[in-house]
Amino acid sequence: MSPGNPDTGRPLGIGVLGAADIAWRRTIPAIQRCDRLRLVAVASRAPERAAAFAGRFGCEPVTGYERLLERDDVEAVYIPLPNALHEQWAATALRAGKHVLVEKSLNADAAGAAALARTAAAGGLAFMENFTFLHHGQHDRVRELVAEGAIGTPRAFSASFGIPPADLSLIRYDPELGGGALLETGTYTVRAAQLFLGPDAEVAGAVLRHDPRTGVDVAGSALLVDGQGVTAQCDFGFTHLYRCTYAIWGSAGRISLDWAFTPPPEARPVLRLERPGVREEHVLPAADQFLGALTAFAGACADPVKHEEHGAAAVRQAALLESIKRQAHVVPPQCQTPARPDGRRP
Repeated sequence: MSPGNPDTGRPLGIGVLGAADIAWRRTIPAIQRCDRLRLVAVASRAPERAAAFAGRFGCEPVTGYERLLERDDVEAVYIPLPNALHEQWAATALRAGKHVLVEKSLNADAAGAAALARTAAAGGLAFMENFTFLHHGQHDRVRELVAEGAIGTPRAFSASFGIPPADLSLIRYDPELGGGALLETGTYTVRAAQLFLGPDAEVAGAVLRHDPRTGVDVAGSALLVDGQGVTAQCDFGFTHLYRCTYAIWGSAGRISLDWAFTPPPEARPVLRLERPGVREEHVLPAADQFLGALTAFAGACADPVKHEEHGAAAVRQAALLESIKRQAHVVPPQCQTPARPDGRRP
């Protein structure tokens, strides 16, 4: 069976390569809300995991990733495996003739990402990194305001995505599985910066905070700059109060979002616009960004122009992450500030 065209009216058969938590909570429910996709099967190396997914979502359980890729009724795959396995299984799926939607971060290797993009192009296949936040309308509204001159000439972008410490047994703390804050939370801030910096953006400097207990980076910052001198400060980590924001600051104003990356479908984000003597708050429409991403992927499967766009975006992202890792000044974990006798911290 050749790859299906969602524009013919027949939903594209999609399989899930990996019984991951993000697939259970977010992505598969969104697949089932997408009328351009049809969930066929979920594969896991553990039969009981595949059976649990099949029981909940009404699809076929498959033991082993290779067996799922052998199925003719699977025309596309979604890959939510640990980061270290993304490149390997994206390549295997593309060689099997499947369109690929791979969870971020794909990798931090520009050459590897470029090889995947070439394989996809040679096979006429879609290859897309799954940044769902890009498919929320709040970012379109920010860009519209910037294009209208609401903040004058953009000068600087800043983004923060941090989450509190968690159980050290989680995949995000495992270096063998591609853990670390850069690939887990930093990747969002770097991708968001590219909405406002030019395509020539490069890394001007970076810091990664390394935790010797786990062997991964648990926090960091990166500074990007483009050919026009617009800068982007990207802060991220696992050792923080939860924060999920970005702002674009210009010669005549500033726009900020408080819930930039992970708003649930029912949330109505607030956009703040500051100009001399004026502060405005705009409550924006709610949006289902997971459904938006899956709808965009289904459309890309039928559009060779989108094949090229998504492949190029994945390569740029991988190149920036690779540059951050290569340039980063590595520092040890911060020492906790000693408490005062009354138990409070200074």
